[in-house]
Amino acid sequence: MSTYNRRNFLKTSLIGGVAVTCLKPFDTLASFGQQQQFSSSAAITTGDNRADLAFRALKPYSDQIARAIGDRRVVLKPNNVSINKPLCATHVDTLEGILEFLKSIRKDNSVIIAESAAGGATFEGYSNYGYYRLASKYAVTMVDLDQEPYDIIHVFDEKDFRPHPVRMSHVLLDPDSYIVSVARMKTHDRVLATLSLKNIVFGAPIKDKGFSWSPSRKPGTVNDKPIAHGSGIRGINYNLFVLSQQLHPHLSVIDGFEGMEGNGPNDGTPVDHRVCVVSPDWLSADRVAVEMMGIDFAKVGYLNYCASAGRGVADLNKIEIIGESINDHIKTYRMSDNFNDQLIWMKPA
Repeated sequence: MSTYNRRNFLKTSLIGGVAVTCLKPFDTLASFGQQQQFSSSAAITTGDNRADLAFRALKPYSDQIARAIGDRRVVLKPNNVSINKPLCATHVDTLEGILEFLKSIRKDNSVIIAESAAGGATFEGYSNYGYYRLASKYAVTMVDLDQEPYDIIHVFDEKDFRPHPVRMSHVLLDPDSYIVSVARMKTHDRVLATLSLKNIVFGAPIKDKGFSWSPSRKPGTVNDKPIAHGSGIRGINYNLFVLSQQLHPHLSVIDGFEGMEGNGPNDGTPVDHRVCVVSPDWLSADRVAVEMMGIDFAKVGYLNYCASAGRGVADLNKIEIIGESINDHIKTYRMSDNFNDQLIWMKPA
């Protein structure tokens, strides 16, 4: 890596000539709202059935989604950060609601559920969370991204300011994939909230078969996910921003039926929220979800960076809300114990 200079890094970091470290923190939406010259929308549903919430939230976008899928393969990307903690993972009922929707618009002929679970064997997680029952009911294939082809992308590390190579899932990078992020509302111990974008960006780095965080892991196996996290709060926010240019969902489904608050994404506690947010604009979906979780959006670094670069619409005044009102369904999630430490991204390095 010592052969890389600044010019090499800019070429391999996906950002071209934009250096987010030169940007000032955003105290309000006004600073980047002026750059948003287009509008967006997000659908909000509430109720007592997860599958129904997802189905109803997707329905207003039926024609738009069908056109966008075209002949592409549909990739449903759950967020299974752990393979044995149901509260941290995408619920099977949410996936079923999406599959029913795809069936209703006749786009269910080429669908996969694809994940690289952070903490263990992906297929074991599928089994623990009941995903295999979906394969008996729908024409859907279960895929472990760790066993699929990958591409090399370079990411930033705040410890040495050098680019580091990461194996990234080709399935999630493939232009012939229509990516659906099936995330869950959760607080986070590094970036305040983990929603639809983060599910795709940090689901893309793969690990060797046999890797796990337990002492029984196969010797010599490697996990590339920590590399992508950038060795710190500034590094992870920067990499999420940079990688969003190439790794992002085409459709966001955020399940807030039962969210997670506190020390997420693994060790938080449940929030009975009973909502679902859907948008073809992932930034709008994440922005609405942040608001519904009672989180100050100006403090979520990577989403502010993405908003400033026009990666989507984050100004609530320019997001048409379909269905339920945001204000009627806000629940203030308790933040991670290290909340104040996470705000270091707002200060000069």
